[in-house]
Formats: sequence, structure tokens, C-alpha cells
Amino acid sequence: MATQKISFTEQVDANLNRAAALTDYPPGLIEQIRICNSVYSIQFPLKRDDGTIEVIKAWRAEHSHHRMPVKGGIRYNEHADQDEVVALASLMTYKCAIVDVPFGGAKGAVKINPRNYSEAELERITRRYTYELIAKKFIGPGIDVPAPDYGTGAREMAWIVDTYNSMTTSELDALGCVTGKPIAQGGIRGRVEATGRGVCFGVREACNFEEDMKARGLTTGIAGKTVVVQGFGNVGYHSAKFLQEEGGVVIAIAEYDGAIYNPKGLDIDAVDRHRKEHKTIVSFPGATLIPNTLDALELACDILVPAALETQITMENAGRIKAKIIAEAANGPVTADAAEALTQRGVLIIPDMYLNAGGVTVSYFEWLKNLSHVRFGRMEKRFEERSNLKILRTLEKMTGQSIDAKLIREIAQGPDEVDLVNSGLEDTMVEAYRQIRVIQEKHGMKIDLRCAAFLSALEKIAYAYELRGIFP
Repeated sequence: MATQKISFTEQVDANLNRAAALTDYPPGLIEQIRICNSVYSIQFPLKRDDGTIEVIKAWRAEHSHHRMPVKGGIRYNEHADQDEVVALASLMTYKCAIVDVPFGGAKGAVKINPRNYSEAELERITRRYTYELIAKKFIGPGIDVPAPDYGTGAREMAWIVDTYNSMTTSELDALGCVTGKPIAQGGIRGRVEATGRGVCFGVREACNFEEDMKARGLTTGIAGKTVVVQGFGNVGYHSAKFLQEEGGVVIAIAEYDGAIYNPKGLDIDAVDRHRKEHKTIVSFPGATLIPNTLDALELACDILVPAALETQITMENAGRIKAKIIAEAANGPVTADAAEALTQRGVLIIPDMYLNAGGVTVSYFEWLKNLSHVRFGRMEKRFEERSNLKILRTLEKMTGQSIDAKLIREIAQGPDEVDLVNSGLEDTMVEAYRQIRVIQEKHGMKIDLRCAAFLSALEKIAYAYELRGIFP
């Protein structure tokens, strides 16, 4: 007898309910936290370059208004549907709470495969979608702030902010209507690689707990651990790159058209150059081709990083997963039942709504930059350089030793915007993981990291409702 497929939203709700059962919150409050407040379903015509008319379907979901504005990416994906958008919006709510970013959760999607459209067509789609959001007040720096997601990037965000600016008047903070913009349009340095860098920070922090690593036959730290990465887009590439810089050995990379494998390790930058030149990774020299990309998930490794789409590890293939740590860089890559089975086997799953929060964290920094109208580091960079230089010159006088001029420049240099962004991101990921780990310890380590992360989110969201007088 075939089992009934559980929707993505039901998967998220199942995890929420598991955590909620460990609290004393009233059922009505849990229901308020669970529900999606608003969903806008959109259909609009697109005139293709050949003159034909196509109807485009899109959505924007605002899951929770316990904090404003709401925040979440816009994805271009031909398989998108309303259930996926609602589920991802709810994950954004919990994600923002976990890392103490003061946003409610939202998500958007346009049901297209961007590879099938010209740049001019994509621009028309993006601008019309933005117009629809403006018309229904589903976008604005204090209302709803989109960002890039699967299939979108800085180019689409530039079109969005330009459309918003052209349709609104006298709005001082208009640049804050969207994040992930090009630097010249109010973007922030470090945003492109933020999610992947956050994945690395999160994995590193998890690997620093000796008892957790010992339980899985591993030593602390990332260095020397074998890594398999599924997905080589923005998140997958940067996750692989930073994990490799920390000493991880990336033995396989899986993409939509196949996977490549080398047990001695792959050079991530070389693979990236090959992909840019040949539009694929499957012909990368010096690596074994795995034609069925999903087979790469089943390779023996220390750390598996699913960085593609949701529901990649299910009960169908969970029994064949050999990784000791699964780092969920994508949203919902492991189904609830598969996660439970893997956890019972001793696999450490670092949950998505914590691990891939680097993007929204740095988006928060970009939003703050747009509201303050000053780039990070502008006020203090030169002051810190002069202060550091004074200390170094004092040391030279006290010791009678001269310090190399190049070393002086390196030490004295004040922080640039990207330095401050990366520092803030690192602090956010480290502190959030430690909060989750403390909750685990309070429950005698009898709950997994996902349940502990949901408990962290529930506590913070409930407190926000309490402050508003909704929950006594």
C-alpha cells in the first residue's frame, strides 16, 4: 500500500508540533505562530520576445507579522507552488527568530525556469511581479523586504528596487525595500557569499563540541573531514569553498546534470572555473563522473551538505546515507521522517533554519545600512587605524625593535565593511548555535538540534507576542 505524500508545509508543521509539545504555551498561541497570515497569488501576462503571450503564475506569502517588516527571498523555479512558498515563509519566521534578526518570515516565487527566458523577458517578469507586490502593499522597507533566492540574484534585485523607486514618491528609505542588491544600488559587501560563509561558521561551531564529535567517531574541527556537497550554485559553491579553506576535503560535488567524485579532494576554485567555461561540472578532468546525481548523497563521507532544493533525503534513500553529519544548507532537504530515522542512527543533522541563516543575517545588515544611509566602517575605520598605529609605535619605542612596515600595515588597518559584516555574521552563527546547544542540554540531550532550534524560535516569538499584549 502506497504511503500518502506529506506536503512541505506539513513537514515544517510536524517539526514545530514536536517542539511545541515540550512547552506549556496555550494551543491558541501555537496555532497563531503556525499559521500563514497572508498569501498573495498572482497571475499576469508576459509578452515573449517572439510576440506570443504567456501567463505567468507567482506568489508572495507573509507568514508572521509578530515583527515587522517581514523578510524572505524570491525564487524563480518551474516547480514552485503555493505550498512550497508558505512552507519556506514559515521557515523564514523561525530562522529569523533563531538568529535574533528582528523580522517576520516571508517568501516569494515565480513559476518559471529562468533558463528558458531571455534577459529582456526576465526583466519584464521581475518588474511586473514587483508592480503587483507594490499594488497590494506586499513590499516596502517597513512592510516586506524580499531578497535573492534560487534562480535569482543581484540583477533581479536591481530591477525590483528600480521599479519600486519609480512607483513610490518621497520615500527616504526606498533602497531598503529589497536586499541582495548590487553594491552601487545600496547593496552590502559580503552578501553574495553570506549564506555559504554562514554554513561554514555553523558547521565549524558544531564540530567544536568534543562530545558530539566523539559520539560519531570524529575529532573536533573541520580539518581533514571529508565533505560531499549537493548543489554548486551560490550557496553550494561558497559552502564548499569556505569548508575547504577550513581544511575540509571536498570529495564530491553534485549538480542537476550529474556529480563528480575524487576521494583525494576536488579543487573548488578549479571546478568553478571549469563550470563557468563549459557551463557544467560533469566534464571536470581528474574526477569520476556519477551520472545519477542523487547517488552522490550516498557516498561515504564525514559531512554531507545538501545545498540544492528541498526533500532530497527521504525515507526512500535515508537508509543508504553514510554521512556522519548532515549540514542542511538548503531549505528542507531532509524530510521529517527521514531526519528522525537518521538521528536514531546517530547522524548529527544541523538544521536548515539555523544553518542557512547567513543570508538573512547579512540582509539584515544591508537593510540597516539602507536605513542609516551610511556604509559600515565609514565612521571608525581611520580612527582605529591611527589608534592601532600609535600602539605599534609605542611598542617599538619600549622594545627598541623595529616592526616590519608590511606587518604594521596589516595590523594597523581598520576594518572595512566586509570585515565588519563577516565579524557580525560569525558572532551571530556562533551565538545562535550555542543557544540551541544549551536548550539541548536542558532536555538532557534527548532532543535533536532541529527540535532545540524550534524551541529557541518558539520562545522568542512567544515573547514578541507577550510584549504586544497578545499573550499574557
